[in-house]
Amino acid sequence: MQSYRVLRALLLAPMFYAGLAAAELAAVNHPAYAPWNENGRIAHGQLVEKAKAGRIDLYFLGDSITRRWGATDYPDFLAHWKKNFFGWNAGNFGWGGDSTQHMLWRIQNGILDGVNPKVIVIMAGTNNIGKGEKPERAADAAQGVAALVATCRAKAPEATILVFGIFPRNDSPASNGLIVEANRSIAQLADGQRVRYLNINDRLADAEGKLFEGVAVDGLHLSVKGYEIWARALEPVLTELLGPRAAEDHAPAPTGDPSAVRAPIS
Repeated sequence: MQSYRVLRALLLAPMFYAGLAAAELAAVNHPAYAPWNENGRIAHGQLVEKAKAGRIDLYFLGDSITRRWGATDYPDFLAHWKKNFFGWNAGNFGWGGDSTQHMLWRIQNGILDGVNPKVIVIMAGTNNIGKGEKPERAADAAQGVAALVATCRAKAPEATILVFGIFPRNDSPASNGLIVEANRSIAQLADGQRVRYLNINDRLADAEGKLFEGVAVDGLHLSVKGYEIWARALEPVLTELLGPRAAEDHAPAPTGDPSAVRAPIS
């Protein structure tokens, strides 16, 4: 029923419909998966409550790469998050292990309702691709990102959406070829107006996708150095769209993994 309502909203909004790329129209049938365990369900409830609290002008949607940046269980990363986004009223709605299907379910079920951010940052698709065993997963990731963009536009039509190309990963030699293929399709979602595509992979890795020394902690998840590269890429765009950072911040309090207590990672 929720998928039907989103599709109906797309088709009944002429200005929105006119700007949709063909890939986005094809993506309305991308499946949505609910959280697969109790911890994920608890975390989703916390994110829904966070969406109702404070003021969120800058909204991040993603998987663990996004989540860790603004999470209470990664205090070093959270400190970096606050250093870079305080004053822009930023809310982090990433969750570990999420594929685009899981993110789609989350934004269909409360974490974007009534938020009306000015900017949405999407980093999604690496968990669709995984370790690259299945070539069809590149298309699945790209279709999933298109579905996220379409749904975000329906729920937050005034937002500018910044879609990042999937970052390289070094846990499997087959992954990066599929990431390049997926990113080629994801780039086509940019419409020159409300949807922008950004790719910083040449700042994170060499031409073969091998991550530069120190940008990741495990061949997949970013380090503080990696997040700094991401932050520097975002800064000029966010300043353009949101203006300079304010002296005060009204974003909701950060959340974390309900089951985890971790030591700081630098």
